[in-house]
Amino acid sequence: MTSIFAFAAFIAVALVGWCIAEGKAKFVTYKNSKEEEAVLEQGRRQLEQNGYSELNIKDVMRMIATTGYSAV
Repeated sequence: MTSIFAFAAFIAVALVGWCIAEGKAKFVTYKNSKEEEAVLEQGRRQLEQNGYSELNIKDVMRMIATTGYSAV
């Protein structure tokens, strides 16, 4: 009988924690300041000047060896 109460208490605590986490994610937001936005934009511009491009999965598959390792 006590194991049923312990399980119910565990479920109740888990649900309360889940509700708090969901509420926090919904109501507590973060916005970058103007200085942070300027630094992020400067970093983006530097990456573009140096030739950075984001790879998709097809590009990654072409660049890496997908055939495996042959020990023979």
